[in-house]
Amino acid sequence: MNQETPSSSVSEDAPKNSGGPLVKFRKHYWKILGPGLTTGAADDDPSGIATYSQMGAQNGFGLAWLSVFLLPFMATVQEMCARIGLATGAGLAYNIKRHYSRKVLMFSTFLLLFANVFNIGADLGAMAKATELLAPGANFVLLIFFFAILSLALQVFIPYKKYSKYLKYLSFVLIAYVLSAVSIRMDWPSVLRHLVIPTISFSKSEIIIIAAAFGTTISPYLFFWQTDQEIEEQIERGETSVKSRKAGNTPEKIKDMREDVWSGMAFSNLIMFFIIAACAATLFPNGITNINTAAEAALALRPFAGDFAYFLFALGIIGTGLLAIPVLAGSASYAISESMGWKFGLYRKFKQAASFYGVIILAVALGIAMNFIGLDSIKALIYSAVLNAVVSPLAIFFILRISGNGKIMGQFKNKPIGNIFGWITFFGAAILSALSIYFLIW
Repeated sequence: MNQETPSSSVSEDAPKNSGGPLVKFRKHYWKILGPGLTTGAADDDPSGIATYSQMGAQNGFGLAWLSVFLLPFMATVQEMCARIGLATGAGLAYNIKRHYSRKVLMFSTFLLLFANVFNIGADLGAMAKATELLAPGANFVLLIFFFAILSLALQVFIPYKKYSKYLKYLSFVLIAYVLSAVSIRMDWPSVLRHLVIPTISFSKSEIIIIAAAFGTTISPYLFFWQTDQEIEEQIERGETSVKSRKAGNTPEKIKDMREDVWSGMAFSNLIMFFIIAACAATLFPNGITNINTAAEAALALRPFAGDFAYFLFALGIIGTGLLAIPVLAGSASYAISESMGWKFGLYRKFKQAASFYGVIILAVALGIAMNFIGLDSIKALIYSAVLNAVVSPLAIFFILRISGNGKIMGQFKNKPIGNIFGWITFFGAAILSALSIYFLIW
């Protein structure tokens, strides 16, 4: 008899229905993750890893609270950038040029290019050094060229739809730092206490490292990249004109963007916390208080944290470099191309946007040269920090003016709470930038 019994019907339907809402949520959440996730992950580049490692080595768990404290400020600014891209259908540089000062924009974008070049150079060097740690005897020069050419090939020859997925999946290499930290014996009650109770001595060294953390967490290149990646995503959905991009906005899209951005920034700061914690638990109590590069941090961890943590730390440097270098080169090219009125976009083929891709190639080529002109990675990062210290407050100021302007943004302009956090970020960036320039130069 083939007639289905009620009990068999229930048993067959149950697996299909069980967990349905949860599965749908996971699929929806994974689908909306994109520019925010990759931007947040790119924030933890090898240069950032070196900064966070130094924070833990120099101050122990004392500055772990910064990973929580900085989150609402960096996420607020990044959300404004994303909202500018969605609401106007155009990039940040284009909006600054159209509504405010072109001279200030040109000044800022070329400083951004040089800052990113120094950062690219330092990151390439860090990736090569990390590979040498994992494969002793590997040729440093060949590694520099290999990673540079690989990064360029991915940007120039792979269509944006596939390339964006590559960046999305690559961001999860940062989990190596979580695994590295949890493999170390750690006083977690002490860690959590420092995480929620801020401590600060206002010493010169502490102010410098806080300024460095602020600068590497809330960086100008992330502003330009975030805005233009939102546009790339819109174009990928078929919204190829500014008019269609503006018309296609809905509150639901803004909500999805907000979840993406805040998720990406939270992920970025989670990794920041675990890097600080790993170095605070191992290097600080053993008197190793000076870390110059991410590769040095990995090497210093090995005697105290073991081979597993050492391997993951070094592997993370390579992965984050592959993620960050395209973002550094691409953000500079977006800014310059929009300033100059060139055709741009990773969705275009090389022939359609030769100048745009030319800037990307130039930035990476100059980054390669940084490793062979006698300028060590520490000096490169110092110069990058000084240039970013000038660009960051300027960029944040224009981001606030544009995103808070109802004539430009319409219904998607800033809410009062966003303005409060945004202006706090601006004044914080201006003060810390002035202090960092003073300390680094004099």
